[in-house]
Amino acid sequence: MTPAELATLHARCFTTPRPWGEAEFAELLASRFCFLLIEPEGFVLGRVIAGEAELLTLAVAPEARRHGSGRKLVERFAETATQRGADAAFLEVSAENAPARALYAQAGWTESGRRKGYYRTPEGCHIDAVIMTWAPDRPGV
Repeated sequence: MTPAELATLHARCFTTPRPWGEAEFAELLASRFCFLLIEPEGFVLGRVIAGEAELLTLAVAPEARRHGSGRKLVERFAETATQRGADAAFLEVSAENAPARALYAQAGWTESGRRKGYYRTPEGCHIDAVIMTWAPDRPGV
């Protein structure tokens, strides 16, 4: 997928946090630390730096959700992060995104903190970000 295609799908999937633009994807993909994994219905973008992985974003086309693509992408993220030397991983997810939080929990991620008012909705409201962590030695993925 090109940065433009990633941005288009991301915009279909998110309003909060705000969707990322083509230039943001291009910049991240240019980094030697980042990796992109693609499935026909979506993608996951991550990075590994100094033994720690970050799941930057996961996007699955709205019409393809709840069919296993997200789970497969999360599993592939964990495998790739581990292969790249990560011994732990983290992500941030909107406190209001219950389906994503459930997906991550089923894959062995655990809530480890919150960033109060981290996200801003298009209407100007603030939503907490839930910080979730994962380690290869935990059950799950």
